[in-house]
This record gives sequence, C-alpha cells and structure tokens, in this order.
Amino acid sequence: MTRPSPYPSFASYVRARQPVLLRTARSLTANPSDAEDLLQTALTKTYVAWERIEDHRALDGYVRRALLNTRTSQWRKRKVEEFVCDELPEPDPVASADDPAERQALHDAMWRAIMKLPARQRAMVVLRYYEDLSEVQTAEVLGVSVGTVKSAVSRALGKLREDAELVLVR
Repeated sequence: MTRPSPYPSFASYVRARQPVLLRTARSLTANPSDAEDLLQTALTKTYVAWERIEDHRALDGYVRRALLNTRTSQWRKRKVEEFVCDELPEPDPVASADDPAERQALHDAMWRAIMKLPARQRAMVVLRYYEDLSEVQTAEVLGVSVGTVKSAVSRALGKLREDAELVLVR
C-alpha cells in the first residue's frame, strides 16, 4: 500500500522546505551565494529523480545527500581561492551576554570555527547540532556507521573547544 505524499508536487515541497534546506547548504559553504547555488543543484537533482523517489517522507534525506555529494565533488575540483586570515578581531569581554551584538558576534565566531573544521566533520556537526538529527540519522544521511559519527563529532567538538577565538569568548 502506497502512502500519500505529504507534498503533492515538487514545487510544494520546495516552497515548504527551502528555508531549512538553504540553512543546511549555508552550513556547508563559506558564502551565501555558493550555498544558494549548491541548493539549486541539489534541488535540480531531486527534480530529475522526483518520480523515482518512492517515499516522499524521505525527501529531506535525499536532498541532504545530494547537497553533501555535490559539495564533496566541488571540493575535490576546487581551485584554491580562499585565503586564511592570520588575525581575527577579538571580541569585547566587557559586552553583556544579553547584548544582541554580542550574541551575533558569538554566533559569527562559532560559524568561523565550524568552517575551519574538515568538510566531513563540519557536515556531521551541522547535521547533529544544527539540523538536530540523531547519531543514527546522521550516519544514514552520510552513509557511515554510527561509531564513525560519534568519533568524528567528538574530535570536531574537541577542535571547537580549543579554537582560540571561541576560548576568548568564553
């Protein structure tokens, strides 16, 4: 027995899920324009496969996998055009924790630290903590074992704890 799709059309799926999927794409790239291009490519792949996807409740997983595969392919083909900055602005330790500017500075510092992680660790951290997937779900999306997710996330969190910019904020 086939269950009815929660999305009657590809367009309705994109309208409903684009903000969440764009957030995932942004976490995998260094700039918003690249994220939009990445999402567009993943959605194009999903559109082409739309009729072959049997369980439309699993569409987010399909698109996430397309995002990760596309980003991995781009990374493998990339030309080195990104430059690492040796000095980062130091946060103001006097600013209040309730200050919106301070919260934004912390948010930005966290994303800069996450972007320093290797692509695989970054993907796992994003799926676990920003997409709020379980370890099992993260393993399924990435096609790895749960143990791999646990160890990679543990190493990534260790790197984030040691990040000099985040240490200054704490």
